[in-house]
Amino acid sequence: MSSSSRVYFPDSFLNQMRELLPDVAEFERFIAISQQPLRRSLRVNTLKISVADFLALVAPYQWQLTPIPWCEEGFWISRDDADTLPLGSTAEHLSGLFYIQEASSMLPVSALFAGCPTPETVMDVAAAPGSKTTQIAAKMGNQGAILANEYSASRVKVLHANLSRCGVSNTAMTHFDGRVFGAALPEIFDAILLDAPCSGEGVIRKDADALRNWSVESTAEIAATQHDLIDSAFHALKPGGTLIYSTCTLNRAENQQVIAWLQQQYPGAVEIEPLNELFPGAEQAVTPEGFLHVFPQIFDSEGFFVARLRKLESVPALPTPNYKLGKFPFFPVKRKEQQEIIAAAAKSGLSWDSKTHTLWERDKEIWLFPLAIEPLLVRVRFSRIGLKLAETFTKGYRWQHEAVIALAEPDAKNRFELTLAEAEEWYRGRDIYPERDLPADELILTCQQQQIGLAKKVGSRIKNNYPRELVRDGKLFA
Repeated sequence: MSSSSRVYFPDSFLNQMRELLPDVAEFERFIAISQQPLRRSLRVNTLKISVADFLALVAPYQWQLTPIPWCEEGFWISRDDADTLPLGSTAEHLSGLFYIQEASSMLPVSALFAGCPTPETVMDVAAAPGSKTTQIAAKMGNQGAILANEYSASRVKVLHANLSRCGVSNTAMTHFDGRVFGAALPEIFDAILLDAPCSGEGVIRKDADALRNWSVESTAEIAATQHDLIDSAFHALKPGGTLIYSTCTLNRAENQQVIAWLQQQYPGAVEIEPLNELFPGAEQAVTPEGFLHVFPQIFDSEGFFVARLRKLESVPALPTPNYKLGKFPFFPVKRKEQQEIIAAAAKSGLSWDSKTHTLWERDKEIWLFPLAIEPLLVRVRFSRIGLKLAETFTKGYRWQHEAVIALAEPDAKNRFELTLAEAEEWYRGRDIYPERDLPADELILTCQQQQIGLAKKVGSRIKNNYPRELVRDGKLFA
């Protein structure tokens, strides 16, 4: 290990990196940059705001925003006020206008959508915390459907919270080992993103102890899992479909050799689509095969690997899995009730596209499913589908927070713009006492013209019903 460094480097890791970077000067650049803090970066959420409008909105803050070459919505950010206010506590972050995402991690989704028609069905095999799922949803404009899978139970909640904050409505979540999908959902998806679990060699700038448990043996074990995952993903992909394989690690065993293994398994079925023209400067990181192998010193970022593959033909199916799905608990809403729900929603300032989303019910709950996910409902068990729209009561509907964030009409008559001080009270879970007229008994509250919740007027006060699990303490934007 390097004695002068705050970063832990196992000797065998340094030997590996000398092989990967035989040029001594380049190796030294790698060591030097690995000990520098990572530049912060964000991605504008175009489901909520255009890039131009976002830049105009934050112009008064004098943030230094530098465009990220491979993502037109992405910016490196440098802030003079970084010590006084965390980026996650700004008004723009709380209302879902941007996602705090490392620049390199924007590469896989950029590669997925480059130069091809927008896919109708996409699977994100390892989706939490949601940076890439929300990026995919924005690229799809909430059309089509995304199956967002997460194996770790504790991370499923975080995934849902980020989808909700960003106003995503075209996603269904599952909670499985990613190895099940090739057998359970063969040749279903137009595109698949496998951002594979890996040894994390690329994240040492964010986590100085990332390599504490690193060993050549553990890397080999992880690569074996990656073989299983890419095999499963390849089976779940339609012929002609696109598979993006990515990791935040640097060794060849988890990167180039995983793709080579897939090609050996299915000769003639796997085509590598080169990424050398993905963005200006890509040639600095491209491998002879056409993969992006991003060492941190190339773009002053995390280390990352991205491969773009096309499935040229069907491959022999995997054995049909033997599992019980149980009874599906939802039913399509009857046509007459659909009209009632749509009319009541419109009265409350909410609307959706009935060509791409459909209404389902379970007990007294009304849900809005992405239409493109419906063929899968009888084939795999979901942990959450689309948006919970409302709960039904004898007196009507109680609209849900996540539905308001995703579906509020920009010109609804019951929108009520809060001052920053009032919005701070809202996020802290407190009632608001505005000294001005309220336009309706049920209000879509906005801050910076962005919907942040639904509230009832009680006398002259606004009763706070911001979801308790989202209530913030600590320093906020105001």
